[in-house]
Amino acid sequence: MDALEKMRAEGLDEVAVAAFAQQLERLEAGEQGLLREADIAPVDEVPALDDLSGDEGQVGEALERTVVIKLNGGLGTSMGMSGPKSLLELKDGLTFLDVSVRQVQGLRERTGARLPLVLMNSFATRAPSLEALDRHGDVSGDLPPDFLQGRVPKLRADDLSPVDWADEPSLEWAPPGHGDLYGSLLGSGMLDTLARNDYAYACVSNVDNLGAVVDPRILAWFAREEIPFLMEVARRTGADRKGGHLAQRSDGGLVLREVAQTTDEDLDAFQDIERHRFFNTNTLWIDLRALRTVLDEHDGVLGLPMIVNRKTVDPADKGSTPVIQIESAMGAAIDVFEGARAVCVPRTRLAPVKTTNDLLVLRSDAYDLDGQGVVLPARPAGDPVVDLDPDHFKLLADFEARFPAGPPSLRDCDRLTVAGDVTFGAGVAVRGTVRVEGPTHVEAGTVLTA
Repeated sequence: MDALEKMRAEGLDEVAVAAFAQQLERLEAGEQGLLREADIAPVDEVPALDDLSGDEGQVGEALERTVVIKLNGGLGTSMGMSGPKSLLELKDGLTFLDVSVRQVQGLRERTGARLPLVLMNSFATRAPSLEALDRHGDVSGDLPPDFLQGRVPKLRADDLSPVDWADEPSLEWAPPGHGDLYGSLLGSGMLDTLARNDYAYACVSNVDNLGAVVDPRILAWFAREEIPFLMEVARRTGADRKGGHLAQRSDGGLVLREVAQTTDEDLDAFQDIERHRFFNTNTLWIDLRALRTVLDEHDGVLGLPMIVNRKTVDPADKGSTPVIQIESAMGAAIDVFEGARAVCVPRTRLAPVKTTNDLLVLRSDAYDLDGQGVVLPARPAGDPVVDLDPDHFKLLADFEARFPAGPPSLRDCDRLTVAGDVTFGAGVAVRGTVRVEGPTHVEAGTVLTA
């Protein structure tokens, strides 16, 4: 059975099959999904959020026609979780999903807009996430609560045939990356449902980025300027050298380049934060009518740049069959929409949790959570830098065992480095730049200083 037959046998829709067929054809032709430095130029400036203004009446009209879409396909496997990452407790007993719901409900109450919340789930996250969402009552309004992202066969690296793995057949499949958003909206019927219910705009972000709330200034500008596709970007720092950056082609069109699309000889230029100044926050604004037009023009397949990931079929077994996973990034669609734009936002709109380092910062008093789910930095100096020993803190169970009474105070911390096995007692405070080496136990009430 070839890869396309395998997808059809699995019951995947023809939009997904067609998209994968196009990627497979490009891969078989030798394309590696690379974007070379010689073919792009830096983006020097983009409009800043603080410079935007919008008519209050126009904001209300646009909000009434806006849907919030949260990407919720991820399991927290990098932190040792086996369930949806969005159901991880974040702060004050609330999960990522709880906070996302609270944010949407708060804006509804303030504006009177219908503003539904819809999840893009994966097969693995759907059931538990919908069960958790149902406890909040009417969140999606006149829309289904979710739609499913697809999955694609992992391909043998030697001959590009779909891999067989009888020990664990689920490992024969891979997520197609969040670039699958567009095909999944179309193939699931959600795009048609949105049009029937008079939704014109979508604000799309990762469910683990609690800074990505609907900002009326962005929405008003987006609607007034009739922008088909808008990417929120932020100024790169040294911590963002590996994140996908904004660039432009020779015709001036914007493009997103990921590190997986970069050759070894171009890596220094990719990581040059003064040359390539803006990185993709993965929060997007999409005109749904423009999306429909572009999809129709491309026969339902946007043909986004490939990201070719080389792995083993069992990620936990480096001796298992080498495979290729083909993915795409949803931000790459900025290259498809004529007239696509970017807006530079402050770091306060970017509060994702990718590691337990991030989780400790957000759980601590370095951030406050208001009654409407808005996550606010509690310190003017920016986030403290946390570097926990991965041998003892990378996995969630190990992390929580070492903070049994909760996180230390980080409000006055600049940098916390933990090396070795360290357990923290209740009421510990960290001030300035601190390094703790284990094995040791930090007693309750200790104030750690430089």
